[in-house]
Amino acid sequence: MSKITTELLLERAVPRSTRLRKIETLNLSKLQLKTADLDPRLFSRLRHLQKLDLSDNLLDKFPNSLTLPDLRVLNCSNNKLEDVTALKQFPLLEELTYENNVYLTLNDDYKVMFLLQNLRLLNGKDITKLANHVRRVNSHKLTSKVTAHWKKFFSDQLPEKYTAEQVKSIKKKFLKSVETNVVYGPSSLSEFTRWRVKMIAEEFLAHSLGLELNSDTEPEEKTDENEEESTESPSEAAEDVAQVTVTPSKRKRNHSKSSPGKKRSKTQANTEEEAAVNPRKSTHVENDPAPDKPRTSNQPAKEATPEQGAEGTQKNGEQFPRGQSNRRSSQMTGEQISQEQDSSVVTLTPVKNSKRKEDVSAEPLHFLQCHSKGNSREDFKTQLWSCVFEPVLDSGARKDPIVSSSRTVATCGGESVCLIDCETGTVLKKYKVATEEFFSVAWTTLTMVVGESRKKAHNILAAAGRRGIVKLIHVAADFCYGEIKAHKKPIATVCFSPTQETHLFTASYDKRIALWDIGIPDCDYNFKASQLLVLETASIPLRIALVPTCPEQYLLAGCEDGCFAWNIKLDKGQKSRPFEAIFQFPGEESMTTSHRVDGLAFLNDDVVVSKSSKPGCIYLWSWSKSFDAKGKGCQRTMSAVILAELEWSTTDMSYLTLSTCPAKEYVFCGDEKGSVWMYNLSSYTTAWGSPKGKRSERRISPTQILKWPELRVNGEQPPEILVNNVVADPAFSYLVVLTSVNITAIWKKS
Repeated sequence: MSKITTELLLERAVPRSTRLRKIETLNLSKLQLKTADLDPRLFSRLRHLQKLDLSDNLLDKFPNSLTLPDLRVLNCSNNKLEDVTALKQFPLLEELTYENNVYLTLNDDYKVMFLLQNLRLLNGKDITKLANHVRRVNSHKLTSKVTAHWKKFFSDQLPEKYTAEQVKSIKKKFLKSVETNVVYGPSSLSEFTRWRVKMIAEEFLAHSLGLELNSDTEPEEKTDENEEESTESPSEAAEDVAQVTVTPSKRKRNHSKSSPGKKRSKTQANTEEEAAVNPRKSTHVENDPAPDKPRTSNQPAKEATPEQGAEGTQKNGEQFPRGQSNRRSSQMTGEQISQEQDSSVVTLTPVKNSKRKEDVSAEPLHFLQCHSKGNSREDFKTQLWSCVFEPVLDSGARKDPIVSSSRTVATCGGESVCLIDCETGTVLKKYKVATEEFFSVAWTTLTMVVGESRKKAHNILAAAGRRGIVKLIHVAADFCYGEIKAHKKPIATVCFSPTQETHLFTASYDKRIALWDIGIPDCDYNFKASQLLVLETASIPLRIALVPTCPEQYLLAGCEDGCFAWNIKLDKGQKSRPFEAIFQFPGEESMTTSHRVDGLAFLNDDVVVSKSSKPGCIYLWSWSKSFDAKGKGCQRTMSAVILAELEWSTTDMSYLTLSTCPAKEYVFCGDEKGSVWMYNLSSYTTAWGSPKGKRSERRISPTQILKWPELRVNGEQPPEILVNNVVADPAFSYLVVLTSVNITAIWKKS
């Protein structure tokens, strides 16, 4: 039986009324109402209702026929709404509030701006100017793209006289094609773009071919991220991105030579505890006040001021943050490091002429300073450590890896984690914990229950660092829903299993690598994490990698004292395990001469790329040939079967890590001068994979070296730039470079 009756409506009217048709303001908040309680027959009698408050209920959607023709103000905050398209039934709506509906995102904001032509205020903010842009400019651009797509690919597919069956077939193909291939705006708005493209395409077909319009609209995937604990509003986060001038035509020369003994202070630490505080023990600027002077922005930003969430209660023995008001912050546009118009394209300069591959060109898109401590534009000390591209949830028919790869990347350093759109340079989200220093981030995709037993895939971001705590962030819900107190010492790196979506590995300065099952949160974000395995290491683990051919059986780790392997198969009874193998490299006759391995990744199913602190040394070696050569015993020492060496910088700086792009067979590694060394190994991998594959006798030179352009901050160059990490997306369309001076550089491959 419905909770709403005529008597209740009369009683909750403001002021109380004796007739339904006389009610102009109605407060139905905090009644635990569900969608089924909104009876269209009863609501149809509220002909003159202008203000309706449905906040703090349990609504997951609006019925399509509430018939409130005069409704001007609607508040449905703190519900469980998943879709906003049903709001189009209120065409006179001027003010709309739906904050703290965790499944609604920035895409839904744009949908209501288009659907409700009279809307002026959204979540308390004036959106008149942005809404006009969405309704006019955005629609015009998309209409042009849809029309051009039809003319180019489909206009010749229909004969002059066509049957209904032919029209139906061409419509299906066309709608699928435009949704996949028509792209416009930032990736954070991809759901809205697909929704509008489908609508425009159906209108185009109806006008051109006389087809009936499909008025049904489906809710689609959402992408955003929440900020919990110490957080910033979008306007505050926008000020966290400082402005720098870059002259791409010039390249920075490093005038200060590193002394032979110069190492980052991890090796200078007096104790392991001191070393654990920071992989390079950077000192940070204190909380300087944010500058009062307003800054310009290259991108239009939608303003919003999310409220601060509250700390939650303990569940399952763990304390995790639960926002009392699960805010959604909108897309943020910080001040990017702008480019002088001297030259817009920089050609990657090869160290040596390569006969294997033509020269590559890249466009320097953005240089961002978005991890500043205390929002200080003078902060060039915060170290940036880890970045990883977001998995694509809706690749669907997109077979082309260039199209299907994500352009949203998560970066971490200092007290914050940022989500950045590589194409626009927009800081989409920023998550901040004042007492934390983040060292590593990793993505997984969980299939979650979203209500009424329906399941949906959502991306989850894990972030960890100095405090030994893993934060779990539900990106679509824009909400940090939990934390795992994984270690008592800092966590150096984390990674998810590619086969078990809930299995997370955490490598810590306590000389342990732990395997966790993070569980799947229910619709109320209750979850239970459990520790499945502990791997004991002989020294601090710095990098970890699961063996691609057997990710549920073997794990590799680059540690302070070498490279180790463990059997991680869970059917073995032993929960705490020592390493099963240690790999020796040339020049390492015993454990006492082992080198720190601070870079580790797989180039393909078998080839491992590892970098040690030995100057100028990057090895490529075979996992299968090395491991098959093991002898008897519990802990075995074996020689790595070297396939090749890569020529790299002669610096003895530590913790300049490497990465790979397996789809394109590339290896990337930054150096102490801000340069990125790139190796295209596609002409070698076939020979290495053969049974008689021999070691390459000569060191392989980099295909090209991407030089760091000259940057100027207030007319001055920033301090010495070290490239801590460099990562390409799976299709090698974008290259993200993280530095020691709080600058994230984004390059786009031409």
